Amino acid sequence: MADLPRFLTLADVAEILSTSVAQVYAMVRRGDLPAIKIGGRGQWRVSEGDLEGYISQLRLETQKFIDAHPFDPAETPADEDVTS
Repeated sequence: MADLPRFLTLADVAEILSTSVAQVYAMVRRGDLPAIKIGGRGQWRVSEGDLEGYISQLRLETQKFIDAHPFDPAETPADEDVTS
């Protein structure tokens, strides 16, 4: 993620991850994604490094899932939505 600011807003993170701000807020509040609160209004910020670390962790978890659940094309009809 070249040329990103050091700290990102939750909206920035949502755009990068192609998800909603509400989902990013939930990840922060659960402690899944490290963040800081700044200013008098307590605005959330995520460091670029923490976001990169979070993405790396998700890649590892995804690979573990794939290894534990091998794909069998015979089990899934071609027109079925398998995104969930």
